[in-house]
Amino acid sequence: MVWTDKVRQLKIIFIGVAIIIVATSLFVSHHLVEDLKAEERARMEVWAEAMRSLTAAEENTDLNLVLTVINGNNSIPVVVTDEDNHVLSHRNLDFSKQDTKDSLRSLHEAVAELQQTGKQMRMALEVSPANDTESNQKFIYIYYDESLILHRLAWFPYVQVGVVSLFLLVALLALLSTKRAEQNRVWVGLTKETAHQLGTPISSLMAWIAVLKETYPNDDLLEDMEHDVQRLERITERFSKIGSQPELKITEIAPVIDHVIDYLKRRVSNRVEISVDFQDKVLLPLSAPLFEWVIEVICKNAVDAMAGAGSIALTCHIMDKRYVVDIRDTGKGIARKHFSSVFKAGFTTKQRGWGLGLSLSKRIIQEYHHGKIYILDSVVGKGTTFRIELPLKS
Repeated sequence: MVWTDKVRQLKIIFIGVAIIIVATSLFVSHHLVEDLKAEERARMEVWAEAMRSLTAAEENTDLNLVLTVINGNNSIPVVVTDEDNHVLSHRNLDFSKQDTKDSLRSLHEAVAELQQTGKQMRMALEVSPANDTESNQKFIYIYYDESLILHRLAWFPYVQVGVVSLFLLVALLALLSTKRAEQNRVWVGLTKETAHQLGTPISSLMAWIAVLKETYPNDDLLEDMEHDVQRLERITERFSKIGSQPELKITEIAPVIDHVIDYLKRRVSNRVEISVDFQDKVLLPLSAPLFEWVIEVICKNAVDAMAGAGSIALTCHIMDKRYVVDIRDTGKGIARKHFSSVFKAGFTTKQRGWGLGLSLSKRIIQEYHHGKIYILDSVVGKGTTFRIELPLKS
């Protein structure tokens, strides 16, 4: 549990650092874009003043500087209109020029769009009136939009965040995959070494039991000893199957579960009541030794959670084309935040134990039997229900 908490803390720190990096990138990019917007507006003000000077220029006025400023705008879309919305000039607009009709239509569409979404500047022009009733001041309107470069720069932080997020996701998945593969090698090596180490003493015990049977043929204790040795053999067989693909045989599931429950009833406190309700009895593709192990692990954890007093109820039935085994206990329950953590290797709430039972159980059910195992429901202080789902025989 401590190890799992440390991993969770590292994940939180990692996510926090990533958020800070993303926020900083967006903040800096936003200010950069705002600075460029202000610079483009200043350029447009200079350009507008140049247009005013060009419009009001006399014949002998030197227009070289004015024309240089006007022609220097090669990136900012701009349209100049009079008071009647007639286009006087335009630059950097993207529209079709295939023929005159299409060109005019595209120009009007581009101007209309720029007037709606762009920015506007109004400039007064001094003109000589034709008579005393006319005003000597007219206006031109300049509509402009942000340059293509600025548009791209505004989107760049989000593209950057997306690329960085994708890279981090791929890196994280690769690390998790490597870690999971390493853990699998550790668990497989541990279980096979355990099976190997148990093999020699079990063979020796079987030989001694055979000798004792010849010496004390009527001793009732020898039968119990033989059962215990057979139990050790089954445990060794379970461990030896971890890491290799077990053979699934079509098996009636009821006797398999009954065998585990009978064994548990003889070895748990009399204050623990274990019941099984087979609503449906079917044949399933099973590795009986491994499936027994799963039932035993969950039930033993339930006994520990009940502190040796309570009830365990197994309900077995068909639901949605799957065979379901619900294991309900009256123990201390599991907090919802730990629902997924209980199946992780190393997670345990007990003073003793390595936290491998449920992790291996998940592997047995999901990878070997192509089923599911999860916590269906749990209330702290009242109990927990584990659910196992197995595919029916095709």
